[in-house]
Amino acid sequence: MTEYLIRRVLQSVLVIFLITIVTFLLIHAAPGGPTQVMLSPGLSPEVFKQQAHNLGLDKPIYIQYIRWVGDLLQGDLGYTFKNHLAVSDLLLPRIGNTFILMGAAWLVSLIIAIPWGIYNSTKVYGLSDQSASFISYIGFAMPTFWFGILLQQWFSLKLDWFPLSDMHTRGKEGDIGDLFMHLVLPITVLALGFLVSYMKYARASMLEVLDQDYIRTARAKGVKERKVIFHHALRNALIPIITVLGMDLPILVGGAALTESVFNWPGMGRLYVQMATQREYSVLMAITIVTAVMVVLGNLLADILYAIVDPRVKLGKQGGKAA
Repeated sequence: MTEYLIRRVLQSVLVIFLITIVTFLLIHAAPGGPTQVMLSPGLSPEVFKQQAHNLGLDKPIYIQYIRWVGDLLQGDLGYTFKNHLAVSDLLLPRIGNTFILMGAAWLVSLIIAIPWGIYNSTKVYGLSDQSASFISYIGFAMPTFWFGILLQQWFSLKLDWFPLSDMHTRGKEGDIGDLFMHLVLPITVLALGFLVSYMKYARASMLEVLDQDYIRTARAKGVKERKVIFHHALRNALIPIITVLGMDLPILVGGAALTESVFNWPGMGRLYVQMATQREYSVLMAITIVTAVMVVLGNLLADILYAIVDPRVKLGKQGGKAA
Protein backbone atom coordinates (compact mmCIF):
# COMPACT_ATOMS: atom_id res chain seq x y z
CA MET A 1 0.00 0.00 0.00
CA THR A 2 2.85 2.38 0.81
CA GLU A 3 4.40 1.74 -2.61
CA TYR A 4 1.13 2.47 -4.33
CA LEU A 5 0.53 5.66 -2.37
CA ILE A 6 4.02 6.93 -3.18
CA ARG A 7 3.41 6.24 -6.86
CA ARG A 8 0.04 7.99 -6.76
CA VAL A 9 1.56 11.01 -5.00
CA LEU A 10 4.25 11.22 -7.68
CA GLN A 11 1.61 10.97 -10.39
CA SER A 12 -0.36 13.72 -8.68
CA VAL A 13 2.71 15.97 -8.57
CA LEU A 14 3.28 15.34 -12.29
CA VAL A 15 -0.33 16.25 -13.08
CA ILE A 16 -0.04 19.50 -11.12
CA PHE A 17 3.26 20.27 -12.88
CA LEU A 18 1.62 19.79 -16.30
CA ILE A 19 -1.29 21.99 -15.23
CA THR A 20 1.13 24.78 -14.29
CA ILE A 21 2.70 24.59 -17.75
CA VAL A 22 -0.61 24.63 -19.61
CA THR A 23 -2.03 27.44 -17.44
CA PHE A 24 1.08 29.58 -17.79
CA LEU A 25 1.28 29.14 -21.57
CA LEU A 26 -2.42 29.76 -22.18
CA ILE A 27 -2.48 32.95 -20.14
CA HIS A 28 0.76 34.34 -21.57
CA ALA A 29 -0.23 33.47 -25.13
CA ALA A 30 -3.67 35.05 -24.83
CA PRO A 31 -4.33 38.36 -26.65
CA GLY A 32 -3.84 41.23 -24.24
CA GLY A 33 -1.89 38.96 -21.90
CA PRO A 34 0.22 40.01 -18.91
CA THR A 35 2.55 42.20 -20.95
CA GLN A 36 -0.27 44.49 -22.10
CA VAL A 37 -1.82 44.59 -18.63
CA MET A 38 1.36 45.21 -16.65
CA LEU A 39 2.83 47.87 -18.89
CA SER A 40 1.27 51.31 -19.03
CA PRO A 41 -0.49 52.19 -22.31
CA GLY A 42 0.81 54.95 -24.55
CA LEU A 43 4.49 54.38 -23.73
CA SER A 44 7.20 55.12 -26.23
CA PRO A 45 8.94 52.01 -27.63
CA GLU A 46 12.08 52.76 -25.59
CA VAL A 47 10.24 53.12 -22.28
CA PHE A 48 8.10 50.07 -23.11
CA LYS A 49 11.23 47.94 -23.62
CA GLN A 50 12.78 49.27 -20.42
CA GLN A 51 9.68 48.46 -18.34
CA ALA A 52 9.43 45.02 -19.93
CA HIS A 53 13.08 44.42 -19.01
CA ASN A 54 12.55 45.58 -15.42
CA LEU A 55 9.61 43.18 -15.04
CA GLY A 56 11.39 40.29 -16.75
CA LEU A 57 8.83 40.20 -19.55
CA ASP A 58 11.50 40.40 -22.22
CA LYS A 59 12.93 37.04 -21.18
CA PRO A 60 12.10 33.83 -23.08
CA ILE A 61 8.81 32.27 -22.01
CA TYR A 62 10.53 29.26 -20.40
CA ILE A 63 12.68 31.54 -18.24
CA GLN A 64 9.56 33.41 -17.10
CA TYR A 65 7.91 30.07 -16.30
CA ILE A 66 10.89 28.80 -14.28
CA ARG A 67 10.94 32.03 -12.26
CA TRP A 68 7.20 31.81 -11.64
CA VAL A 69 7.39 28.17 -10.48
CA GLY A 70 10.40 28.99 -8.30
CA ASP A 71 8.45 31.76 -6.58
CA LEU A 72 5.41 29.47 -6.31
CA LEU A 73 7.43 26.77 -4.53
CA GLN A 74 8.56 29.39 -2.02
CA GLY A 75 4.96 30.40 -1.32
CA ASP A 76 5.20 33.60 -3.36
CA LEU A 77 2.06 33.80 -5.51
CA GLY A 78 3.05 37.14 -6.99
CA TYR A 79 1.30 40.51 -6.97
CA THR A 80 -1.66 42.03 -8.74
CA PHE A 81 -0.75 44.12 -11.76
CA LYS A 82 -2.86 47.18 -11.09
CA ASN A 83 -2.65 47.72 -7.33
CA HIS A 84 0.46 45.62 -6.58
CA LEU A 85 -1.28 43.70 -3.79
CA ALA A 86 0.09 40.34 -2.66
CA VAL A 87 -1.95 37.56 -4.28
CA SER A 88 -1.61 35.44 -1.14
CA ASP A 89 -3.23 38.20 0.94
CA LEU A 90 -6.18 38.24 -1.46
CA LEU A 91 -6.51 34.50 -1.92
CA LEU A 92 -5.78 32.78 1.40
CA PRO A 93 -8.71 34.21 3.42
CA ARG A 94 -11.09 33.40 0.57
CA ILE A 95 -9.97 29.78 0.32
CA GLY A 96 -11.26 29.19 3.84
CA ASN A 97 -14.57 30.88 3.01
CA THR A 98 -14.98 28.69 -0.07
CA PHE A 99 -14.15 25.56 1.95
CA ILE A 100 -16.87 26.48 4.44
CA LEU A 101 -19.46 26.83 1.69
CA MET A 102 -18.34 23.83 -0.38
CA GLY A 103 -17.83 21.56 2.62
CA ALA A 104 -21.22 22.38 4.12
CA ALA A 105 -23.01 21.91 0.78
CA TRP A 106 -21.22 18.62 0.13
CA LEU A 107 -21.99 17.32 3.62
CA VAL A 108 -25.67 18.27 3.39
CA SER A 109 -26.04 16.63 -0.03
CA LEU A 110 -24.39 13.40 1.18
CA ILE A 111 -26.38 13.20 4.42
CA ILE A 112 -29.65 13.50 2.51
CA ALA A 113 -28.80 11.75 -0.77
CA ILE A 114 -27.18 8.49 0.37
CA PRO A 115 -29.90 7.37 2.85
CA TRP A 116 -32.63 8.53 0.47
CA GLY A 117 -31.10 6.65 -2.47
CA ILE A 118 -30.71 3.50 -0.35
CA TYR A 119 -34.30 3.71 0.83
CA ASN A 120 -35.58 4.22 -2.72
CA SER A 121 -33.68 1.13 -3.87
CA THR A 122 -35.80 -0.93 -1.46
CA LYS A 123 -39.06 0.82 -2.47
CA VAL A 124 -38.70 1.05 -6.24
CA TYR A 125 -41.40 3.19 -7.90
CA GLY A 126 -42.91 4.02 -4.53
CA LEU A 127 -44.01 7.49 -3.51
CA SER A 128 -40.54 8.40 -2.22
CA ASP A 129 -38.89 7.14 -5.40
CA GLN A 130 -41.31 9.06 -7.61
CA SER A 131 -40.79 12.23 -5.55
CA ALA A 132 -37.02 11.84 -5.85
CA SER A 133 -37.33 11.52 -9.63
CA PHE A 134 -39.39 14.72 -9.79
CA ILE A 135 -36.84 16.61 -7.67
CA SER A 136 -34.06 15.21 -9.87
CA TYR A 137 -35.65 16.66 -13.00
CA ILE A 138 -35.82 20.05 -11.32
CA GLY A 139 -32.27 19.83 -9.99
CA PHE A 140 -30.72 18.86 -13.33
CA ALA A 141 -32.72 21.38 -15.36
CA MET A 142 -32.54 24.46 -13.15
CA PRO A 143 -29.60 26.85 -13.74
CA THR A 144 -27.65 27.57 -10.57
CA PHE A 145 -27.71 31.35 -10.85
CA TRP A 146 -31.45 31.43 -11.59
CA PHE A 147 -32.27 29.18 -8.63
CA GLY A 148 -30.17 31.40 -6.38
CA ILE A 149 -31.93 34.56 -7.52
CA LEU A 150 -35.30 32.84 -7.07
CA LEU A 151 -34.47 31.92 -3.47
CA GLN A 152 -33.32 35.45 -2.79
CA GLN A 153 -36.57 36.88 -4.13
CA TRP A 154 -38.78 34.63 -2.01
CA PHE A 155 -36.91 33.93 1.21
CA SER A 156 -34.92 37.17 1.55
CA LEU A 157 -36.92 39.96 -0.06
CA LYS A 158 -40.52 38.75 0.37
CA LEU A 159 -40.45 36.59 3.51
CA ASP A 160 -37.32 38.11 5.10
CA TRP A 161 -36.34 34.73 6.57
CA PHE A 162 -32.69 34.72 5.52
CA PRO A 163 -30.08 37.38 4.64
CA LEU A 164 -29.95 38.41 1.00
CA SER A 165 -26.19 38.07 0.52
CA ASP A 166 -22.70 38.25 2.06
CA MET A 167 -21.17 35.97 4.66
CA HIS A 168 -21.86 38.00 7.81
CA THR A 169 -24.08 40.83 8.89
CA ARG A 170 -21.95 43.90 9.52
CA GLY A 171 -20.89 43.97 13.16
CA LYS A 172 -21.59 40.23 13.64
CA GLU A 173 -18.39 38.83 12.20
CA GLY A 174 -17.51 35.62 14.06
CA ASP A 175 -21.11 34.97 15.12
CA ILE A 176 -21.80 31.29 14.27
CA GLY A 177 -25.56 31.77 14.26
CA ASP A 178 -25.29 34.67 11.84
CA LEU A 179 -22.95 32.62 9.62
CA PHE A 180 -25.46 29.75 9.61
CA MET A 181 -28.29 32.04 8.49
CA HIS A 182 -26.12 33.35 5.64
CA LEU A 183 -25.21 29.78 4.64
CA VAL A 184 -28.73 28.40 4.25
CA LEU A 185 -29.60 29.80 0.82
CA PRO A 186 -26.22 29.31 -0.93
CA ILE A 187 -25.95 25.79 0.49
CA THR A 188 -29.43 25.00 -0.84
CA VAL A 189 -28.40 26.18 -4.31
CA LEU A 190 -25.06 24.40 -4.33
CA ALA A 191 -26.28 21.16 -2.72
CA LEU A 192 -29.34 20.60 -4.93
CA GLY A 193 -27.45 19.46 -8.02
CA PHE A 194 -25.17 17.15 -6.07
CA LEU A 195 -28.02 15.81 -3.95
CA VAL A 196 -30.00 14.56 -6.95
CA SER A 197 -26.86 13.16 -8.58
CA TYR A 198 -25.67 11.25 -5.51
CA MET A 199 -29.20 10.04 -4.79
CA LYS A 200 -29.47 8.57 -8.31
CA TYR A 201 -26.05 6.94 -8.02
CA ALA A 202 -26.84 5.50 -4.60
CA ARG A 203 -30.16 4.08 -5.80
CA ALA A 204 -28.74 2.58 -9.01
CA SER A 205 -25.69 1.16 -7.25
CA MET A 206 -27.78 -0.42 -4.50
CA LEU A 207 -30.19 -1.94 -7.03
CA GLU A 208 -27.28 -3.50 -8.88
CA VAL A 209 -25.79 -4.96 -5.70
CA LEU A 210 -29.14 -6.20 -4.38
CA ASP A 211 -29.52 -8.24 -7.56
CA GLN A 212 -26.31 -10.22 -6.88
CA ASP A 213 -26.37 -13.92 -6.02
CA TYR A 214 -24.81 -13.50 -2.59
CA ILE A 215 -27.60 -11.10 -1.58
CA ARG A 216 -30.24 -13.60 -2.66
CA THR A 217 -28.37 -16.30 -0.73
CA ALA A 218 -28.30 -14.16 2.41
CA ARG A 219 -32.03 -13.55 2.14
CA ALA A 220 -32.70 -17.25 1.54
CA LYS A 221 -30.82 -18.04 4.74
CA GLY A 222 -33.20 -15.80 6.65
CA VAL A 223 -30.83 -12.89 7.27
CA LYS A 224 -32.79 -9.83 8.36
CA GLU A 225 -33.38 -7.32 5.57
CA ARG A 226 -31.74 -4.50 7.55
CA LYS A 227 -28.55 -6.56 7.89
CA VAL A 228 -28.67 -7.49 4.20
CA ILE A 229 -28.87 -3.81 3.24
CA PHE A 230 -26.35 -2.28 5.62
CA HIS A 231 -23.92 -5.15 6.21
CA HIS A 232 -23.80 -7.06 2.92
CA ALA A 233 -24.82 -4.56 0.24
CA LEU A 234 -23.93 -1.05 1.34
CA ARG A 235 -20.13 -1.29 1.26
CA ASN A 236 -20.11 -2.64 -2.29
CA ALA A 237 -22.67 -0.06 -3.38
CA LEU A 238 -20.54 2.80 -2.05
CA ILE A 239 -17.63 2.11 -4.43
CA PRO A 240 -19.16 3.86 -7.50
CA ILE A 241 -20.32 6.72 -5.29
CA ILE A 242 -16.77 7.29 -4.01
CA THR A 243 -15.60 7.47 -7.63
CA VAL A 244 -18.18 10.16 -8.35
CA LEU A 245 -17.20 12.12 -5.24
CA GLY A 246 -13.59 12.29 -6.38
CA MET A 247 -14.59 13.44 -9.87
CA ASP A 248 -17.09 16.05 -8.68
CA LEU A 249 -14.61 18.46 -7.11
CA PRO A 250 -14.08 20.49 -10.31
CA ILE A 251 -17.86 20.78 -10.78
CA LEU A 252 -18.27 21.79 -7.14
CA VAL A 253 -15.66 24.53 -7.51
CA GLY A 254 -17.36 25.80 -10.69
CA GLY A 255 -20.75 25.78 -8.99
CA ALA A 256 -19.27 27.61 -6.02
CA ALA A 257 -18.02 30.37 -8.34
CA LEU A 258 -21.55 31.04 -9.64
CA THR A 259 -23.15 30.68 -6.21
CA GLU A 260 -20.61 32.99 -4.58
CA SER A 261 -21.22 35.59 -7.26
CA VAL A 262 -25.01 35.47 -6.81
CA PHE A 263 -24.84 35.66 -3.00
CA ASN A 264 -21.83 37.99 -2.83
CA TRP A 265 -19.99 35.32 -0.83
CA PRO A 266 -16.36 36.38 -0.26
CA GLY A 267 -14.82 33.17 -1.58
CA MET A 268 -12.32 31.94 -4.12
CA GLY A 269 -14.87 31.48 -6.91
CA ARG A 270 -16.17 35.02 -6.69
CA LEU A 271 -12.60 36.33 -6.61
CA TYR A 272 -11.86 34.38 -9.80
CA VAL A 273 -14.80 35.99 -11.60
CA GLN A 274 -13.74 39.46 -10.43
CA MET A 275 -10.10 38.98 -11.39
CA ALA A 276 -11.04 37.54 -14.80
CA THR A 277 -12.90 40.74 -15.67
CA GLN A 278 -9.89 42.79 -14.56
CA ARG A 279 -7.38 40.50 -16.32
CA GLU A 280 -5.35 39.98 -13.15
CA TYR A 281 -3.51 36.94 -14.48
CA SER A 282 -1.34 36.32 -11.44
CA VAL A 283 -4.48 35.80 -9.34
CA LEU A 284 -6.10 33.59 -11.98
CA MET A 285 -3.03 31.36 -12.16
CA ALA A 286 -2.88 31.04 -8.37
CA ILE A 287 -6.57 30.07 -8.15
CA THR A 288 -6.13 27.56 -10.98
CA ILE A 289 -3.25 25.90 -9.16
CA VAL A 290 -5.17 25.76 -5.87
CA THR A 291 -8.16 24.22 -7.66
CA ALA A 292 -5.92 21.68 -9.41
CA VAL A 293 -4.38 20.64 -6.10
CA MET A 294 -7.87 20.21 -4.62
CA VAL A 295 -8.98 18.00 -7.52
CA VAL A 296 -5.85 15.86 -7.44
CA LEU A 297 -6.07 15.40 -3.67
CA GLY A 298 -9.77 14.54 -4.01
CA ASN A 299 -9.00 11.75 -6.47
CA LEU A 300 -6.13 10.51 -4.32
CA LEU A 301 -8.44 10.42 -1.30
CA ALA A 302 -11.02 8.49 -3.32
CA ASP A 303 -8.43 5.80 -4.06
CA ILE A 304 -7.63 5.47 -0.36
CA LEU A 305 -11.31 5.32 0.58
CA TYR A 306 -11.78 2.32 -1.71
CA ALA A 307 -9.71 0.19 0.62
CA ILE A 308 -11.46 1.56 3.72
CA VAL A 309 -15.01 1.03 2.46
CA ASP A 310 -14.44 -2.42 0.90
CA PRO A 311 -11.83 -4.69 2.54
CA ARG A 312 -11.61 -6.72 -0.68
CA VAL A 313 -10.06 -3.74 -2.46
CA LYS A 314 -6.30 -3.83 -2.10
CA LEU A 315 -3.91 -1.08 -3.08
CA GLY A 316 -1.34 -3.43 -4.47
CA LYS A 317 1.72 -3.38 -6.62
CA GLN A 318 -0.35 -3.22 -9.79
CA GLY A 319 -1.64 0.20 -8.77
CA GLY A 320 -5.15 -1.04 -9.33
CA LYS A 321 -7.91 -2.69 -7.38
CA ALA A 322 -7.77 -6.43 -6.97
CA ALA A 323 -10.57 -8.28 -5.26
